[in-house]
Amino acid sequence: MRVLGVDPGLTRCGVGVVDGVAGRPLTMRAVGVVRTHADAELGHRLVAIEQGIEQWLDEHDPEVLAVERVFSQHNVRTVMGTAQASAVAMLCASRRGIPVALHTPSEVKAAVTGNGRADKAQVGAMVTRLLRLDAPPKPADAADALALAICHIWRAPAQNRLQQAVAQNRLQQAVALHASKTPPARTARAAQKGRTA
Repeated sequence: MRVLGVDPGLTRCGVGVVDGVAGRPLTMRAVGVVRTHADAELGHRLVAIEQGIEQWLDEHDPEVLAVERVFSQHNVRTVMGTAQASAVAMLCASRRGIPVALHTPSEVKAAVTGNGRADKAQVGAMVTRLLRLDAPPKPADAADALALAICHIWRAPAQNRLQQAVAQNRLQQAVALHASKTPPARTARAAQKGRTA
């Protein structure tokens, strides 16, 4: 599985591509940052992020896009910028029919380090170790993007099984509900005759 991880941000949008499957060694294919100027107009910044993400999609052809789920912070301005960059990344992938997976920061930290409250240095160190790199990717946004991709590769099999189980359960419930509301054939015919008499 090839996953493009995106750590959304308006000034620095981390991107990283990882190949692999759960339980096997992972391989980093590329890592970087899509940058925009803080003093540029918001619309131009979003276009620059779109162009950067599109270039990464063209170059690496991922099967899945893993994006950090935006969470509430005290700084509303930061949250808005993160949400806008996240939406651009999801739009780019969805336009191409590439599935999008969202992971919270604590899910990513727990998957990569075993601690949902790990700091950026711990995440960077584990990403370096898991991908057998010489040094942690810089800036931290790039390491976070790789961590997102790793998290998705490791969590996807369990998530798929869970989604299949939920879908199967819903189907069984729908069939049971339909069966309980459908009268037997004879009763239905008798009711029909009674209505026409």
